[in-house]
Amino acid sequence: MINEEINKVCVIGLGYVGLPTAAVIARTGLVVSGYDKDKATVEIINKGKIHIIEPELENVVSDSVSNGTLYATNSIETADVFVIAVPTPIKEKNAPNLEHLRDSVEAIASVITPGNLIILESTSPVGTTNQISQWLKKHRPDLKFPNSNKDSESNDHNIFIAHSPERVLPGQILNEIVNNDRVIGGLSPICSERAKRFYSIFVQGKCHLTTAQTAELVKLSENAFRDTNIAFANEMSLVCDALNIDVWEMIKLANLHPRVEILKPGPGVGGHCIAVDPWFIVHSAPNQTPLIQTSRRVNNEKPNWVVRKAMKSTKPSQAIACLGLSYKSDIDDLRESPALNIVEKLATKHSGKIFVAEPNITILPKQLEIFKNIVYCNFEEAIDHADTIIILTDHTDFKRVKNSKLKDKNIIDTRGIW
Repeated sequence: MINEEINKVCVIGLGYVGLPTAAVIARTGLVVSGYDKDKATVEIINKGKIHIIEPELENVVSDSVSNGTLYATNSIETADVFVIAVPTPIKEKNAPNLEHLRDSVEAIASVITPGNLIILESTSPVGTTNQISQWLKKHRPDLKFPNSNKDSESNDHNIFIAHSPERVLPGQILNEIVNNDRVIGGLSPICSERAKRFYSIFVQGKCHLTTAQTAELVKLSENAFRDTNIAFANEMSLVCDALNIDVWEMIKLANLHPRVEILKPGPGVGGHCIAVDPWFIVHSAPNQTPLIQTSRRVNNEKPNWVVRKAMKSTKPSQAIACLGLSYKSDIDDLRESPALNIVEKLATKHSGKIFVAEPNITILPKQLEIFKNIVYCNFEEAIDHADTIIILTDHTDFKRVKNSKLKDKNIIDTRGIW
């Protein structure tokens, strides 16, 4: 008989999702081994510190490390449950890149034992959860793995695999891991049930069971839906600019309609999810996704519009201030950030100085270090020295800038905070 007791959990990938997940699980008293390839990350966490910005996370990590329920390591260890939370980016031609995931699966192959539960939390293309089962089967022919391509009611396996995509908002991750509903898709009904019992230990939201493929598409659809709505807002900002209309006033008035809720436009779309996940759907069904592909093109083009607008309104000898590099307010996450794209293109095209400010990081990202005309500084200094000021991220600090500081400045406010 397979032992279903859970005493130890291994979380693979200690980034923006993996570390908060490991901390929340450890807070329940379960022992959590956090695996990450980066030695610096492991050292920081084992000191009770964190390498990312997330409210209250350091307190939970510190307490759990002190209590002995959480530790980080550079080697995969045995566990009862393995939670995979590694990046799943895109590569050439917007195709899914599953190298990190495959490396993680191959790493756990040597340590899994009968009764283990493996959960994929990384957002992935449809069919990825079943692919994990096939990868493991090649390495461990001595074990029995589920297969979603077989009879959906078959429970003839002793390894359990499921997908439960993360649904968290940076800045509110600890709360949302616990309180958000969970979609759980197993490769068999018993896989789903085993995963549900695991999440019930620390999740207060409802757990909704389905198939692995449905769970995969649910998360992709959520982010493609948001991307499409943002694309509409971004397109309307272009229309308003061409017609000399205040886009912020227009949206505010349009949203007075009881069935209309236009989102706020921005300089593009960033983050590992919304800017990436729609391409996973396109990759699986290219002929059925013209709307999703168009939305991606609209949002990907918005940074170029910002660059053109800045170049048109700024003389070659004048200075430009770019405020914000992260893709979202009050966090340090630069993944797929349109702000980075904009600053890089401006540095290439503009001969004058570009003052860059990002209060949530300490050093300039490597891709910007090569430009001699970029000056990294605090936002007050950037504003003082610049002729043109571009708001790229709506950080709280930027919202507090007094109007007197902006007198005689050319303002390009992509976030509508001024």
